[in-house]
Amino acid sequence: MLHLASETDPAWTRRALENLDAILLDHAHCEKKAASTALSLIFRYPERPALMLPLSRLAREELAHFEEVVGVLRGRGLEFRRQRPSPYASKLMEIVRKQEPLRLLDTLLCCAMIEARSCERMQLLGEALGEVGEAGLAKLYRGLLASEARHFNSYVDLARGLGLVSEEALRERLAEVAAHEAAVIAEAPPVARMHN
Repeated sequence: MLHLASETDPAWTRRALENLDAILLDHAHCEKKAASTALSLIFRYPERPALMLPLSRLAREELAHFEEVVGVLRGRGLEFRRQRPSPYASKLMEIVRKQEPLRLLDTLLCCAMIEARSCERMQLLGEALGEVGEAGLAKLYRGLLASEARHFNSYVDLARGLGLVSEEALRERLAEVAAHEAAVIAEAPPVARMHN
Protein backbone atom coordinates (compact mmCIF):
# COMPACT_ATOMS: atom_id res chain seq x y z
CA MET A 1 0.00 0.00 0.00
CA LEU A 2 1.44 3.35 -1.09
CA HIS A 3 -0.50 5.60 1.32
CA LEU A 4 -1.25 8.21 -1.35
CA ALA A 5 -3.99 10.63 -0.29
CA SER A 6 -5.16 11.25 -3.87
CA GLU A 7 -5.27 9.49 -7.21
CA THR A 8 -3.76 10.97 -10.34
CA ASP A 9 -6.24 12.75 -12.58
CA PRO A 10 -6.76 10.82 -15.86
CA ALA A 11 -5.83 14.05 -17.69
CA TRP A 12 -2.24 13.49 -16.53
CA THR A 13 -2.04 10.17 -18.38
CA ARG A 14 -3.45 11.69 -21.57
CA ARG A 15 -0.95 14.54 -21.34
CA ALA A 16 1.89 12.09 -20.74
CA LEU A 17 0.99 10.02 -23.81
CA GLU A 18 0.89 13.16 -25.95
CA ASN A 19 4.35 14.23 -24.68
CA LEU A 20 6.29 10.99 -24.26
CA ASP A 21 9.68 12.51 -25.06
CA ALA A 22 9.18 15.20 -22.39
CA ILE A 23 8.01 12.57 -19.89
CA LEU A 24 11.06 10.40 -20.58
CA LEU A 25 13.43 13.33 -20.13
CA ASP A 26 11.70 14.29 -16.90
CA HIS A 27 11.78 10.69 -15.73
CA ALA A 28 15.55 10.56 -16.29
CA HIS A 29 15.92 13.72 -14.21
CA CYS A 30 13.74 12.19 -11.46
CA GLU A 31 15.96 9.09 -11.28
CA LYS A 32 19.09 11.24 -11.15
CA LYS A 33 17.60 13.40 -8.40
CA ALA A 34 16.50 10.33 -6.43
CA ALA A 35 20.05 8.98 -6.51
CA SER A 36 21.42 12.37 -5.50
CA THR A 37 18.96 12.63 -2.60
CA ALA A 38 19.95 9.23 -1.22
CA LEU A 39 23.64 10.14 -1.44
CA SER A 40 23.08 13.55 0.16
CA LEU A 41 21.40 11.85 3.14
CA ILE A 42 24.46 9.62 3.54
CA PHE A 43 26.69 12.68 3.64
CA ARG A 44 24.36 14.69 5.88
CA TYR A 45 23.83 11.99 8.51
CA PRO A 46 27.06 9.99 8.96
CA GLU A 47 26.17 9.57 12.64
CA ARG A 48 23.21 7.37 11.55
CA PRO A 49 24.93 4.12 10.48
CA ALA A 50 21.62 2.31 9.93
CA LEU A 51 20.96 4.64 6.99
CA MET A 52 24.24 4.08 5.17
CA LEU A 53 23.88 0.76 3.35
CA PRO A 54 20.16 0.97 2.52
CA LEU A 55 20.64 4.45 1.06
CA SER A 56 23.75 3.37 -0.83
CA ARG A 57 21.85 0.46 -2.41
CA LEU A 58 18.95 2.75 -3.21
CA ALA A 59 21.22 5.31 -4.87
CA ARG A 60 22.83 2.62 -7.04
CA GLU A 61 19.44 1.32 -8.13
CA GLU A 62 18.24 4.84 -8.96
CA LEU A 63 21.37 5.41 -11.05
CA ALA A 64 20.75 2.14 -12.89
CA HIS A 65 17.25 3.38 -13.68
CA PHE A 66 18.69 6.70 -14.82
CA GLU A 67 21.00 4.86 -17.23
CA GLU A 68 18.09 2.75 -18.47
CA VAL A 69 15.91 5.78 -19.21
CA VAL A 70 18.80 7.63 -20.88
CA GLY A 71 19.22 4.54 -23.06
CA VAL A 72 15.54 4.75 -24.04
CA LEU A 73 15.94 8.45 -24.85
CA ARG A 74 18.91 7.68 -27.09
CA GLY A 75 16.96 4.89 -28.75
CA ARG A 76 14.39 7.51 -29.70
CA GLY A 77 17.07 9.80 -31.15
CA LEU A 78 17.16 12.11 -28.13
CA GLU A 79 19.79 13.02 -25.55
CA PHE A 80 19.61 13.78 -21.86
CA ARG A 81 19.77 17.55 -21.40
CA ARG A 82 19.31 20.22 -18.78
CA GLN A 83 15.77 20.85 -17.63
CA ARG A 84 14.20 23.51 -15.47
CA PRO A 85 13.57 21.87 -12.07
CA SER A 86 10.02 20.92 -11.20
CA PRO A 87 8.63 22.71 -8.13
CA TYR A 88 7.08 19.45 -6.87
CA ALA A 89 9.85 18.27 -4.54
CA SER A 90 10.62 21.70 -3.08
CA LYS A 91 6.92 22.32 -2.37
CA LEU A 92 6.57 18.86 -0.86
CA MET A 93 9.57 19.48 1.40
CA GLU A 94 7.88 22.58 2.86
CA ILE A 95 6.23 20.22 5.37
CA VAL A 96 9.61 19.13 6.76
CA ARG A 97 10.16 20.39 10.29
CA LYS A 98 13.32 22.41 10.89
CA GLN A 99 14.65 20.83 14.06
CA GLU A 100 16.55 17.57 14.09
CA PRO A 101 15.89 14.72 14.43
CA LEU A 102 12.33 15.42 13.21
CA ARG A 103 13.81 17.01 10.09
CA LEU A 104 15.34 13.66 9.16
CA LEU A 105 12.13 11.79 9.93
CA ASP A 106 10.06 14.11 7.74
CA THR A 107 12.63 14.06 4.94
CA LEU A 108 12.50 10.27 4.81
CA LEU A 109 8.70 10.33 4.74
CA CYS A 110 8.71 12.92 1.94
CA CYS A 111 11.11 10.72 -0.03
CA ALA A 112 8.70 7.83 0.53
CA MET A 113 5.81 9.86 -0.90
CA ILE A 114 7.82 10.82 -3.98
CA GLU A 115 8.47 7.12 -4.59
CA ALA A 116 4.79 6.31 -4.01
CA ARG A 117 3.64 8.89 -6.55
CA SER A 118 6.25 7.66 -9.03
CA CYS A 119 5.02 4.11 -8.58
CA GLU A 120 1.40 5.11 -9.17
CA ARG A 121 2.24 7.05 -12.30
CA MET A 122 4.51 4.37 -13.71
CA GLN A 123 1.66 1.91 -13.33
CA LEU A 124 -0.65 4.30 -15.20
CA LEU A 125 1.96 4.72 -17.93
CA GLY A 126 2.59 0.99 -18.20
CA GLU A 127 -1.10 0.33 -18.72
CA ALA A 128 -1.72 3.24 -21.10
CA LEU A 129 1.38 2.67 -23.22
CA GLY A 130 0.40 -0.94 -23.78
CA GLU A 131 -2.97 0.22 -25.08
CA VAL A 132 -1.42 2.59 -27.66
CA GLY A 133 1.09 0.15 -29.08
CA GLU A 134 4.20 1.31 -27.19
CA ALA A 135 5.06 -2.18 -25.99
CA GLY A 136 8.72 -1.42 -25.22
CA LEU A 137 7.92 1.58 -23.06
CA ALA A 138 5.04 -0.25 -21.40
CA LYS A 139 7.47 -3.02 -20.44
CA LEU A 140 9.94 -0.44 -19.06
CA TYR A 141 7.35 1.14 -16.79
CA ARG A 142 5.83 -2.13 -15.66
CA GLY A 143 9.35 -3.33 -14.89
CA LEU A 144 10.07 -0.36 -12.64
CA LEU A 145 6.95 -0.75 -10.48
CA ALA A 146 8.35 -3.23 -7.99
CA SER A 147 11.48 -1.21 -7.29
CA GLU A 148 9.52 2.04 -6.86
CA ALA A 149 7.20 0.34 -4.36
CA ARG A 150 10.23 -1.15 -2.59
CA HIS A 151 11.84 2.30 -2.39
CA PHE A 152 8.67 3.67 -0.78
CA ASN A 153 8.80 0.92 1.83
CA SER A 154 12.55 1.39 2.34
CA TYR A 155 12.14 5.06 3.20
CA VAL A 156 9.25 4.33 5.59
CA ASP A 157 11.28 1.55 7.22
CA LEU A 158 14.26 3.89 7.61
CA ALA A 159 12.00 6.47 9.27
CA ARG A 160 10.60 3.77 11.54
CA GLY A 161 14.11 2.57 12.38
CA LEU A 162 15.05 5.97 13.77
CA GLY A 163 12.99 5.05 16.83
CA LEU A 164 11.86 8.65 17.32
CA VAL A 165 8.11 8.13 17.45
CA SER A 166 5.62 5.35 18.09
CA GLU A 167 4.19 3.34 15.20
CA GLU A 168 0.89 5.20 15.59
CA ALA A 169 2.65 8.59 15.47
CA LEU A 170 4.63 7.48 12.43
CA ARG A 171 1.44 6.47 10.60
CA GLU A 172 -0.18 9.78 11.55
CA ARG A 173 2.78 11.78 10.27
CA LEU A 174 2.87 9.74 7.06
CA ALA A 175 -0.81 10.55 6.55
CA GLU A 176 -0.07 14.26 7.10
CA VAL A 177 2.75 14.15 4.56
CA ALA A 178 0.50 12.28 2.12
CA ALA A 179 -2.24 14.91 2.47
CA HIS A 180 0.31 17.65 1.88
CA GLU A 181 1.65 15.79 -1.19
CA ALA A 182 -1.88 15.50 -2.58
CA ALA A 183 -2.33 19.27 -2.18
CA VAL A 184 0.97 19.92 -3.98
CA ILE A 185 -0.18 17.68 -6.85
CA ALA A 186 -3.59 19.38 -6.98
CA GLU A 187 -1.98 22.84 -7.24
CA ALA A 188 0.63 21.83 -9.83
CA PRO A 189 0.35 23.31 -13.32
CA PRO A 190 -0.79 20.89 -16.05
CA VAL A 191 2.53 20.14 -17.73
CA ALA A 192 4.13 16.93 -19.00
CA ARG A 193 6.20 16.03 -15.92
CA MET A 194 6.24 12.88 -13.81
CA HIS A 195 5.04 14.70 -10.70
CA ASN A 196 2.93 17.54 -12.12
